[in-house]
Amino acid sequence: MFDTLRWQDFLDILVIALIVHRLLLLIVGTRAMQLVKGLLILGVVAAAARLLDLRTLSWFLGQTLGILLIAIPIVFQPELRKMLEELGRGGGLWRRKRAAEKAEAFSHEVSRAIGYLKGQKIGALIVLERNTGLKDFWRTAIKLNSEISQELLITIFWEGTPLHDGAVILDRERIIAASCYLPLTENSDLSRWIGTRHRAALGVTEVSDAIALVVSEERGEVSLAINGRLSKNLKEAQVHKLLSHYFSGEEAEHKPLMERLQEDLRALWS
Repeated sequence: MFDTLRWQDFLDILVIALIVHRLLLLIVGTRAMQLVKGLLILGVVAAAARLLDLRTLSWFLGQTLGILLIAIPIVFQPELRKMLEELGRGGGLWRRKRAAEKAEAFSHEVSRAIGYLKGQKIGALIVLERNTGLKDFWRTAIKLNSEISQELLITIFWEGTPLHDGAVILDRERIIAASCYLPLTENSDLSRWIGTRHRAALGVTEVSDAIALVVSEERGEVSLAINGRLSKNLKEAQVHKLLSHYFSGEEAEHKPLMERLQEDLRALWS
């Protein structure tokens, strides 16, 4: 049997496997996945019916599958269209473009939220997780695992809400948790006018590589804590640039970009 196999047969199998794998990735988590499961069950039942020579059941299932072939494209037209769009965007260039658009959208959401909180003088502490995991700090907090949005961030820090008193921890994809309590800095040289939020921001950046953004409710200014150092009164453009670097992942993948960002911030530290 193996003597009749050609290299084209192996290529044929590989291409089919890649197509099936790609289709499964596209439908996981959608209504179409439930449809696939249902069709598999019907297929198993139809095979069993033929094996056991159950003619009426075989006829019924044959008619049902024929109707389904007509109904599926109509009922699942939105999912099929989305699937075809995803296939069309499968190239690396399209993926990079979509990732950049997503990073810009997240940067916009967070910077808009910070701008609003600053304007209203609402205190806030937003921690951006990088390479060092912060699970020790959000494990006992209120886990959200939600999409990053301006409205949700503002609601969390709005005075009087149950979650406003702690920090929010984000990663590059989601809001992980709210009402997180962080370690305070051990730096005894700080001015006594530095508040608890700023001390917590410094504390978490001393024990991890996280970035912390603080909105002061007294002065309505934005501060940045990174590597145990605090920069006050950041401008809107600086905040947006920092967030763009963070959400795009450029700081991790292209070190010079992060170095340029740090050079921009040194002016605030000097």
